[in-house]
Amino acid sequence: MTLPAERIENRILTIRGNRVMVDADLAEVYGVPTKALNQAVKRNAERFPEDFAFRLTAPRNRNWSQIVTGSPG
Repeated sequence: MTLPAERIENRILTIRGNRVMVDADLAEVYGVPTKALNQAVKRNAERFPEDFAFRLTAPRNRNWSQIVTGSPG
């Protein structure tokens, strides 16, 4: 399933000047379960830039388990 560009753009958030997507939204873009996306990133960490993914910690965590970043800008 391919999502229209507008639906993807609406899911990109800007947090502290960085463009980010929540893992669940990115998993939907790729058509995989969120758990599978997170496992793939974890297992292949060396393939991603150091700042590709980060986990929010309390008190910043507001029901979001992980945010996956794209290119800044």
